[in-house]
Amino acid sequence: MADEVLVASSDHTCAITLNRPTKRNALNSSMIAQLRATLERVSPDPEVRVIIVRANGPAFCAGLDLREMAAQREAGEADLGGLEKVLEDLEACPQPTIAAVQGDAVAGGCELALHCDLRVAADTARFSMPLARIGLAVPVTLTWKLVDTIGAAKTNELLFTGEAVAAESACMLGLVNRVVPADELDSSVASLAHQIIQNAPLSVRAMKAFVQRATSLHRTLDRHDLEEMHRRVRSSADLQEGLAAQRERRAPKFRGR
Repeated sequence: MADEVLVASSDHTCAITLNRPTKRNALNSSMIAQLRATLERVSPDPEVRVIIVRANGPAFCAGLDLREMAAQREAGEADLGGLEKVLEDLEACPQPTIAAVQGDAVAGGCELALHCDLRVAADTARFSMPLARIGLAVPVTLTWKLVDTIGAAKTNELLFTGEAVAAESACMLGLVNRVVPADELDSSVASLAHQIIQNAPLSVRAMKAFVQRATSLHRTLDRHDLEEMHRRVRSSADLQEGLAAQRERRAPKFRGR
């Protein structure tokens, strides 16, 4: 079996590549574990000045593996904790991080890109958060991350409808920093990384920390009641129905319980 996460380092840059293209790079438990182990190893390395998150195949990342989630749900409850932890790890990296998004970034895949400091999208990329279509809710802190990035009104629209946003529209919303032709994505990201690497690494890391502190106030807010709402969604019959409908390729029949 091919490695599901590839890691390559050169010229002070570490490229982390999702490598499950036949599954649209859907994140299963082993991929999440590999990502966490990679970030744990790379994050403290002073020789790494930029981290690039990219993917092989036509899709960037389809989010969590729904088959694995369905199996977890059959066992009791769908678990999103691993995804939240790897996103926290990614956000906590002291180095600047760049997402190179070549195709669909769906749900957890959209959040994976969002938790990078910079996002460069090919003109073929699309971003969506269709969790309500299967009976899930975006975790509280990940919802706040969206609000921080694009504002409350646009977050509401993205989450309530689940509709995909094309790269140019995503750029106007602030979901991505730059949109480039698909065949120029790799070179554009490499050029951006090189530009960052030329700057003083202590300065860049300090300024990243300054920006992060300015946007981290929400972490101190009480959210016990919201977490309870999220727990109820994760253990709901609607989620079981939504996952079954996905497997059976039919429209779900949600009952609000």
